[in-house]
Order: sequence, then structure tokens, then C-alpha cells
Amino acid sequence: MKLISAALSFFTKMLLSLRSLFHINRRIPVCFRVSHPFPLFQNSRPLNFFPPSNNSIIVCPFVLFTNFFYMIKFPFGTKCNSNTHIFLDDFNRESMRKIIQQDQWNDPKIATLFDSSLSPIWVSKILVGLKQEPKLALKFFRWAKTHKGFGHTSESYCILVHILFYGRMYSDASAILKEFILLRQRVVLPGCDFFDVLWSTRNVCRYGFGVFDALFSVLVDLGMLEEASQCFSKMKRYRVLPKVRSCNALLHRLSKAGRRDQSRRFFEEMIGAGVAPSVFTYNILIDYMCKEGELDTARMLFGQMKQTGLTPDIVTYNSLIDGYGKVGLLDEMIFLFEEMKSVECAPDIITYNALINCFCKFQRMLQAFEFFREMRNKGLKPNVVTYSTLIDAFCKEGMMQQGIKFLVDMRRVGLLPNAFTYTSLIDANCKAGSLTEALKLANEMLQENVDLNIVTYTTIIDGLCEAGQTKEAEEIFRAMLKAGLTPNVHIYTALAHGYMKVKKMEHALNLLKEMKEISIKPDLLLYGTIIWGLCNQDKIEETKVVMSEMKESRLSSNPVIYTTVMDSYFKAGKTTEALNLLEEMWDLGIEVTVVTFCVLVDGLCKTGLVLEAINYFNRMPEFNLQPNVAVYTVLIDGLCKNNFVQAAKNMFDDMLSKNLVPDKTAYTALIDGNLKHGNFQVALNLRNEMIEMGMELDLPGYTSLVWGLCQCGQLQQARKFLDEMIRKHILPDEILCIGVLRKCYELGHVDEAIELQNEMAKRGLITRPIHYAVPSVQP
Repeated sequence: MKLISAALSFFTKMLLSLRSLFHINRRIPVCFRVSHPFPLFQNSRPLNFFPPSNNSIIVCPFVLFTNFFYMIKFPFGTKCNSNTHIFLDDFNRESMRKIIQQDQWNDPKIATLFDSSLSPIWVSKILVGLKQEPKLALKFFRWAKTHKGFGHTSESYCILVHILFYGRMYSDASAILKEFILLRQRVVLPGCDFFDVLWSTRNVCRYGFGVFDALFSVLVDLGMLEEASQCFSKMKRYRVLPKVRSCNALLHRLSKAGRRDQSRRFFEEMIGAGVAPSVFTYNILIDYMCKEGELDTARMLFGQMKQTGLTPDIVTYNSLIDGYGKVGLLDEMIFLFEEMKSVECAPDIITYNALINCFCKFQRMLQAFEFFREMRNKGLKPNVVTYSTLIDAFCKEGMMQQGIKFLVDMRRVGLLPNAFTYTSLIDANCKAGSLTEALKLANEMLQENVDLNIVTYTTIIDGLCEAGQTKEAEEIFRAMLKAGLTPNVHIYTALAHGYMKVKKMEHALNLLKEMKEISIKPDLLLYGTIIWGLCNQDKIEETKVVMSEMKESRLSSNPVIYTTVMDSYFKAGKTTEALNLLEEMWDLGIEVTVVTFCVLVDGLCKTGLVLEAINYFNRMPEFNLQPNVAVYTVLIDGLCKNNFVQAAKNMFDDMLSKNLVPDKTAYTALIDGNLKHGNFQVALNLRNEMIEMGMELDLPGYTSLVWGLCQCGQLQQARKFLDEMIRKHILPDEILCIGVLRKCYELGHVDEAIELQNEMAKRGLITRPIHYAVPSVQP
């Protein structure tokens, strides 16, 4: 019964609304009669929410439905009041104006108005009656909104917007539109749409299309890009198109939001609807395409722009110049630069800054400096960006003094360095090991009221950690926290790297715990740094724990981390675990690189599994990989150390046939292997080949050659190369020296041995007495 009663009540109110809205004068019982609060509006032309030719409830049913929704939501007095139909017959427009102007909101007629369950409809009618008085209409609207329990309908908002727009109160109209849209987001009005309600009330005043453009602009300003796009579609359907400036605003917002496809689609839709794009329209799209790296599309738009009769301006050229320059297409960049000058579009400071930045980025410092000089000659004053770019470039090239000269010049012309300028100089000093100078620059920043940003702090901490000064790095870290800056993953990575360098494993692992506590997610670089440090210290179990944690965090590992751990397993003699890691890489689809195979072949060779190493070597082409010099070298070295000298020689020849140039290590491995097999002449020939190729023997090479010749009984040759290496200031270690002395005694060259021993002792090559070096010799 309650449901039936509620339904009857609803339909009764609906009938009352219809009676009021369309002036149906059929008599109804007194208890349901609701009179017009203001006779002024009773005899006026009925309010028409629809086009003259479509004055039907069918055209826009949501208008009525919304009124009913508000009628139910804000019933005010649901009980019948027998006095609600009694009003003063002489209550006219002037009386209404007086009430509003003098804030006589306690007037009985106003009270009677808000006692009615149809008050939202009467408010709309009052607003229409005040359409010639937009300021009063706005005042009444704002007051009504403050009345307890009352809520404006969508129609009230839209009627007022039309009135304000008609009265040229454009700012107020936009403000009401914004309020209406934001309210609609909080209170769902069924069956309503921004555009539809505004369109249905357009005949309140003599309408123009500007009000719809205002709605479109407000939606864009509020960042409601989907709703703005839908609004445009409806505007296109009703042929009330927005201004190109408003379309540009949406295009700009879409581009800033990274909605590439939607930006292009709207641009095409805009042109198809007949909105002629402006230079600014093309500039928005060209700039966005350049930033996205879609230079072909940007160039196509540039050509299309010219074809439509629009002249590219400085913004157009600057976007294209910067876009081409950042990907290294410097010739195209210069072509555009020359073109803009030929069409009398004078380059500005932004143009020259882009040229200088891109030429510096690709190590073309001379040309960058030429642009700097040209800019000055044309009367353009370099700004902080110009100087900072050049200082940063010089610092990265290791030309610190040149960078400092530009810093001095910058100050001379009255420009103050910013955080980027200082950070470039601090970074250069840190990389050069001049930490004292770097810290001086940081203090200078503070004295000049230039705040150290997160990049500056990271640079300093990384420099200190690289130098092993982790305590000082911790002090800087604490200073950063005190300054109110939140640490990021890069700072933690720098600290982790520092701790690993000084073998503070626990400190590095604690960083992971600390990051979890403050909800900073470690990235692959941080995990990789910690895993690298643990592997270097042969902390296999700890490495496994960190690897598991990394997998649990759903980070996709990379081949560098897996290869590092694989190498550690091989060095720890855990061959099975190393090969299991390889299988895991394949299962997870992680790329197996040349470096991975190099570690694999080297590890297998060092554990004596030479045939397995050769098998994996031969499988490299299956993964579209070709062995490089490093892979050949570790295999040649492994073959030699496992007494497969001929196989090593074959592998060496194979490397040469593929136009790969062997390095010293490959030659040294072959020399050592041949000498161990008594092939001293082959070893000497290999040494001569090295000389012909411009390679000199290093300490391992000379050591292998000298000791190998001694073992082959070629003492004179061994003495010759020993003298040669000493002459070249490549000093043999004591073990080699003692070995040569013992060989001299073994072969009966006692006098020569004593002479050589004295010479070695003078040079400090041997420190123990002769009877320790050669036990058969008595002191």
C-alpha cells in the first residue's frame, strides 16, 4: 500500500507540474491547487523550453523528468496549504525588483513561493521574467540557492546562463556554467546532458551561438576532455560550432595529456565540421608531434599548413628545429633554420637555444659556439638557459676551465646561475675527483639563495660514494632530508653503490628495508647494483635472497643481472646453478646476450667442461648472435689451459677469417699454451705478429713468455725478454725472478745466476736472501 500511495503522490505532482508548465486551467480540488506566486508571470507568454515548432513534451522529456526529480528530492511543503493560492494582485515587476534590490527576502510572497513543492519551476519562471535585468536575475538566483532545502534545477542554471549571456555578462555566465557542471558531477541529474539542457532553454532570450561556445570552453578549462569532445559532436550536429580558439584549447589539452590519437582525430573532425584551423592550431599539433618523435607527421602538417594559405610563424619553426635537433637530424635542423631566415621570420633566443643545445648534445661544440656568436652579433642577449647549456656541455666534455669562463661571463652580464648551472659544475668536479670544489659550489648555491634540488643532492652523494666517502654522503643525505626534500630511488642507488664499493653489505641491504618503510619502490638499477656488489664479495646466499625479492616485486629482470649472478655462480664452483639460471632466462624470455655466452663459455672452460663450452659457443647463431673477440678469447684461453692447443689455434684462425682482430689476451693465451707444449718457435712467431699489429706485450704476456722459454730450456731468450720488460719499466714479480734464478742454477749457469740475482736485488725485484730464493745455494 505504501508503494501505491507513493506512486499516486508522484503522478499527482507530475500533473500539477504539467498544469503549471503548460497553463492547463482545468479545475482541481482546492487541496491540490497551487496558484502562481506572482501574477506578473501568470499572464505573460508561457515559458517555452523548446523550439517554436517543437512545443511538445516528447522533444525533451528529461526537462520535465528533472523537475519531477527535484520536486521529489526537495518537496518543501508536501502538505496542502489552502492559503497558497492567495497572493496580492498588485504584486508587479517593480515589487519584485524592490524585493531583490533591497534584500527583502522575508517578504510573505517569497516565503509562499518556497512553501510550494513546485518552487523550482516558479524560480525558473521568475528568472525568465527578469531576463531584462540580468544582474537582478543573478542576485535572485544566488539567494535562492542559499534557501534551506532548495536546489536549482538544470533548467534554472541554463536559463540564467542565457540571460547573463544576453546581458553580456560573459564572465558571470561562464562562472555559473562552471558551477552547474561541477554540481552535476556531485549530484546526478537523470536524463540530463550539459548541451541538451542548454539547447532546450535557448529560446528564453534571443539566443546566439556564443553561449554554446562558452559551455565548450568551460568543459575544456575543467579538464573534462571526454565531455568536451561529446559536446563538440552535438554542436556539430546542431551546426553551432565553437570558435577556433576554443577548439585550440581542447587540442592543446589533449596534447598535454598525451592523447595522440584523440588529438589527431579531433583535428580531423574539426576540419570536417568546417572550423578553419589557425596558425596556432597547427603549432599545437606540430609541437606535440615533434615531442613524440613523429617528425614525418609534423613535416606533413607543416606542408599542409602552407597549402591552406597559412604562414608558419616563429613558434612553428622553433618546434620543428627543436624536434629535428633532439633526434640528431642536424642537417634538417639547419635547413629549417635557413628557410625561416629566407622567409623573413627572424630567429629568436628560443631558436638559438635549441640550436646550441642540440649541437652540444651531439658533440658539435664548435658549431654550437658559432651559433652563440651569431646570436650575439644579431643583438640577441643570451639568457640563463643559453649559458647553462654551454656550461653543461663543456663540463660533460671535460673542459672544465672553459665552462668556468662562461660562468664568469654569465655573471659579468648580470645573469645569475640557476640550480641546473651549478649542478653541471658540481657533477663535473665530482667526476674529476675534485670533491672539495664540488662542495664549495654547493655552499655557494646556498649563499646565493639557490636551493639545492634533488638532482644536485643526488650528484653530490653519488660523487662522494664513488670516492668511497660514504660517511660524508650520509651527512649530505641527512641535510637533504632536513631541507624537506623526499629522497628518490636514484639517491638510494647512489648510496647502495657507495656501500658496495667499501664492502658495507649490511648498510646496502638496509636501504631496501628503509625504502619499503617509506613506500619507495626499488627499480632494476638499484637491485642490479646491490646484486653486483654481493656477487663481487661472493655473497651467494644473500644474492639469492635479493633476487627472490626482486622477482616478488614483479620487476622484469634483465640480462645484465642474470649474467652477473651466473658469473658469480661459476666463480663459486656452482656450475649447475649457473646453468639453471640460463634455463630460467630462456623460460622467462629474457634476452641472452653475447656477454652471457662469454661468461658461460669462460665459466665452463675454467671448470674443465671444454666440450660443453664449445657446444654453447656453436649454438650462438641459434639466438642470432655472433661471437665477438671476447668470446673467442675466453674459449682460446680455456682450450690452451686444458691442453687443447691445436683446437685453440683453429679457433684463433677462425676468428681471423671473420675479420676479428685478436687482442693481447688471445695472443698471450696462445703463446702460453704453445710454450707449455714446447712450441717455443710458434710462441716467438706469435709475439712477432703482435709487434707487427702494433701490440706490445704487457706484464701477463712477458711473464708467460719468459717463464715458458725457461721451461723450454731457452734461457738466453728468456733473459733477453726479461731485460726488455725491465727496460720498458714493466717490472716482473718476485715469483718470476726466483723462477728464472732457479732455472739458471739448474742448468749450471751459477755465475750468471749470481750476477742476475745481485742485479735483481739492486732493483728491489727480490727481497729474500739467495738461499731462500735458490735453496741449493748456501749463504
